[in-house]
Amino acid sequence: YREIKLSVIGRKSGRTISIPVWFVLEGEKLYLLPVRGSDTQWYKNVLKNPSIRINARGVEAGFRADPVSDAKAVKSAVEKFREKYGAQDVKKYYSKFDVAVLVELG
Repeated sequence: YREIKLSVIGRKSGRTISIPVWFVLEGEKLYLLPVRGSDTQWYKNVLKNPSIRINARGVEAGFRADPVSDAKAVKSAVEKFREKYGAQDVKKYYSKFDVAVLVELG
């Protein structure tokens, strides 16, 4: 699958906001990459409230999002995205690579 639905709580509105996002799943770890890095709205919401919901193929569950800003860890996540989606598409859709988000599923 190429997309899952991510739901976050709006930091100003307090409302649930749902958006389709790309992801990489490795064992019990789910990697998310905000398309505009730390400028991405859903990422800013996660910083304020790390409780998220993920809907994959109609199955929904709640998790805690852990923002990642360590350059090495972010680079590793970006590489995983390039492997899954192709370097061209990652370059086409993503404009800033300063943060990632890790979700522990286990």
